[in-house]
Order: sequence, then C-alpha cells, then structure tokens
Amino acid sequence: MREHIGLLKISGAFDIIDPATQQKIAEAREELGTFQKFLRLFVNRALLSTSVKVYEASGTQLGSCVFSIDRGMALFRSHVTVRDANGTPIGSLKSKFLSLGGAFTVFNSADQELATIKGDWKGWNFKFLRGTEELGTISRKWGGLGKELFTTADSYVISLNGEPDPALNLMLLAAGLSIDMVYKTK
Repeated sequence: MREHIGLLKISGAFDIIDPATQQKIAEAREELGTFQKFLRLFVNRALLSTSVKVYEASGTQLGSCVFSIDRGMALFRSHVTVRDANGTPIGSLKSKFLSLGGAFTVFNSADQELATIKGDWKGWNFKFLRGTEELGTISRKWGGLGKELFTTADSYVISLNGEPDPALNLMLLAAGLSIDMVYKTK
C-alpha cells in the first residue's frame, strides 16, 4: 500500500500493489465534501470525519467500489466502520484509548470481537492477532531520506499468515488504511 505524494493535498489516496508483480490491483481514495475540505485548511485532519473508498484497478481506469471505511469525528478514540460495496457494515475497528504504539480492537458486523491490532513502541510495525495467534502484520516501509523529510506519504506492507480468509483479509487491509488515518495523519 503506497500513499500518493502531493503538494498541499487535502485528501489522501493510496495505490494497493501486489508485492509479487508490483502491479496496482486497487486504489483507495479519500472522498470528502466541500465543507470537509474547507475545514481541513484550519483543523487537524486526524480530528475530522473521513470516508475512504477502495476501487478495483483495471488498467489505467478505476473499476467498481470493493469496500469503504468511514471514521467519524474523534477526540480521544476513533471508531472506523468497514462497509462492503453496497454500504452494508461488515465490521469495525475501535482505537484503544491509551496505547504506546497504537492499537485497535477489530469487530465483526454483529459487534463481536474478532481480533486486536497492536503496534510496537515506534508505531511502525503492527500485529493482527486473534488471541496469541498472529494472523497478519502491517509494517511501515522506509521511503528513503528525501521522501521521509519532505513528504508525509507513507508506504505499508501488509502480509497475511496462514490460510486466506476473505473477511479477515478485508479487515486487515482496512486496518492498514485506518492506521494511517488515525495514527499517522497530521
């Protein structure tokens, strides 16, 4: 997952890339209203609500929406809702109030806890855990000195452990986007 670089950008976008082939398989775009864009000029965007839609990538065109994530306004704790292409909630992530490197609790659509996401003390590496079983990881990738000094664009490597489960895969990808929205956006 690689964030787009832009000068004075108000909304974010990510390319979701297959690590084996380096081909773009999807694109995530933050979709904001005019008033939200105006507020971002004056208010820290981590405090404001946002909506991110993930689209299939077909060549140079964007395809249909695969899923979306929505986060309401947040002061102390963020709540992110994950929805399918039809807008039906399929799960949610709730940030923990106090955590050193960042943490989320992952819930299904029935509000039952599925897993937790815990970050290390630097906030660069996150583990997707069900109990003590590690289901996957999200790691922030070093972008090089120039990119790190002059941009806020981040890249993340999301990897799955064990058997592929479409529902958990989707929640892990949504968690990668949420980590950037909740903890890394300034």
